Amino acid sequence: MRKQTQVVSEQYAPVASAYLTSTVHAEGQDLQDLAAFVKVQPEARVLDLGCGAGHVSFAVAPFAASVTSYDLSKGMLALVQHTAHERGLGNIQIQQGYVEDLPFPAESFDIVLTRYSAHHWVCIQTAAEQIMRVLKPGGKLVVIDVVAPKNALLTTYMQSIELLRDTSHVRNRSVPDWEAVLKCEGFQDLASREWRLPLNFATWVERMKTPAEHVVAIESLLKDAPAEVLEYFQVQEDNSFTVDTAWVEAVKPA
Repeated sequence: MRKQTQVVSEQYAPVASAYLTSTVHAEGQDLQDLAAFVKVQPEARVLDLGCGAGHVSFAVAPFAASVTSYDLSKGMLALVQHTAHERGLGNIQIQQGYVEDLPFPAESFDIVLTRYSAHHWVCIQTAAEQIMRVLKPGGKLVVIDVVAPKNALLTTYMQSIELLRDTSHVRNRSVPDWEAVLKCEGFQDLASREWRLPLNFATWVERMKTPAEHVVAIESLLKDAPAEVLEYFQVQEDNSFTVDTAWVEAVKPA
């Protein structure tokens, strides 16, 4: 029986290169915004949690003192290390592990960033505790991820197709969920913004190498979905759809 950490690691090793070239992951105004976020603090030590193919690390490294790219997948980390070398980003270092048990001393980082990773985290409360621990006083956190709608019907459909597409998926949380967890942990100055993210169905399942039977199941779910689900997610004839994405930031008290 495999543990969740093993599922995540095994799922992403074979698809690392697909995430490096993925338009959804490699592009976006949010990457530019993260670079600007770090740029105002050029001496910052940055931790990129669940770095995946390294897009956040590559975006912020030119403006930071150092970047630690942290991920559970050895395949992803090897790709980050190779790409960072190719791009001349010598201030990026890699570290393997999972977010619920960060192997860093207390108050190690000025900024912690995570993008399109937190939906794999089993316990965001424990992750928040670890992030609070490794941040310096006054340190900043930014979480970017697909988020769940407030409507239960919409959330049920979203979580179902996400799990069928990628069995390492745990849960898309809502913005209120994130705010509650971060406030409980003692973070201050919370702020958030949301936008819609279009996903091309064919590349979405191909990128994850979703098994054919799971693709059929997703297509069946969408075909039989109620009108309000199809309208909210803007499902197209080719099953491409749109999801809610959010930026949530917070500060550790000084």
